Amino acid sequence: MITKGRARIKRRIRSRVFGTSERPRLVVHRSNKAMYAQAIDDNKGVTLASAFGPDAKEVGAGVAKALVAKKISAVVFDRAGYVYHGRVKALADAAREGGLKF
Repeated sequence: MITKGRARIKRRIRSRVFGTSERPRLVVHRSNKAMYAQAIDDNKGVTLASAFGPDAKEVGAGVAKALVAKKISAVVFDRAGYVYHGRVKALADAAREGGLKF
């Protein structure tokens, strides 16, 4: 369930963040049990790579590995209204270590 505050922040972020095939949008979703990440080309409306699991570091590394295999090294980070802290930050740091540039 999305709170009103996070929905407002998410709308504001999405109005500015846009992914292309050269630089896709890396979207993060956080639940109580798992982390989800997917790289989206907003021009075509296609998911280029995705990963999920209970450990944020593994998810970040997994999505980075999938994108690097497709020769994509730069992404636009969409935190979806979540605070850039804790698991969201761990996912982003692992993706950077995996070879992605934000």
